[in-house]
Amino acid sequence: MRFAFPFRFAAGRSLRAVAALLLLAPLSAVPLCAQTGQADQHAALSSGAKTEASRADAAKPAAVETDAANPQPQRGVAAKALDKVKQVAKSASDIFHRVPCHQPTGVPNSTGSLPHVAAKLAAGKPVVIIAFGSSSTQGYGSSAPEFTYPSRLAAQLRRQYPSADISVLNRGKGGEDAPEMMRRLQTEVIDVHPDMVIWQVGTNAVLRNLDPSETAKQVEDGVARIQADGADVVLVDPQYSPRVTERPESARGMVKLLGRIAALRHVGIFPRFEVMRDWHERQAIPIDDFVTADGLHMNDWGYACFAQLLGDDIIRSVGAIKIGVNVPGDVRTYRPM
Repeated sequence: MRFAFPFRFAAGRSLRAVAALLLLAPLSAVPLCAQTGQADQHAALSSGAKTEASRADAAKPAAVETDAANPQPQRGVAAKALDKVKQVAKSASDIFHRVPCHQPTGVPNSTGSLPHVAAKLAAGKPVVIIAFGSSSTQGYGSSAPEFTYPSRLAAQLRRQYPSADISVLNRGKGGEDAPEMMRRLQTEVIDVHPDMVIWQVGTNAVLRNLDPSETAKQVEDGVARIQADGADVVLVDPQYSPRVTERPESARGMVKLLGRIAALRHVGIFPRFEVMRDWHERQAIPIDDFVTADGLHMNDWGYACFAQLLGDDIIRSVGAIKIGVNVPGDVRTYRPM
């Protein structure tokens, strides 16, 4: 029986040695695995358009960063995880892996000519683009600021023109429509002297039952003031989403109203309503794949495809300038819807 005691003593020493090795293992290994898993999940959800879950995952590294017990190592782990998320999600091939972004069929390209911004890009001069609007511009529904449409547009243009100094400024503010936007038009848009203004407007007017005639006057006045400063203008009409389409008459009326203003002022219009309807009705993409659970706002995929199509229009205008097709600013490529 005594032969068993030395065995137990040796086994006990072995277990204690293993435990000591575990205790000496780097503490950062466990958080790194957890953060890496979150990054992979974030990228997958971005492609699958599950924005609410993505937003929750994106918030988790902040909790790790505030760990007072070991702040420096934890911040390093969180920073690495966030870098991985950004690198993966910024890739167009990643966001469009499950659902590709195709040019809609049967939807007129009414962005028209963008001579001012196109000429500057073609000449390699610095360019300033302002995205002006409400929550769709601010990026509500995206899982991180870099996944909003202005950020996506900036990334696309910088990839296309890597030597150019391109700034896309986000001037979106949730809940606003023409009355509130007009109060900050001078300071946040005109005083910056941009080369191009993308003005997303009209959705909240539909939801708030604002007077269409007053909206038309304000938008037309705003467009005229932007044009007087020398910038190209593209209007963006409401999104095709359940909260908007449940008011079909108001939605159709706003789309036509903005189209009339674009024709009157000889500016472009991005037909977002028809583009998103094409996603659902012709391309058979479920609404949940491009609209968040609130039934109103676009998600990561929706913003990415919107930005991609808008960026393609700008790139085409630059191409026309480079081959000598300098279309005057008051000539539209297509008639408005």
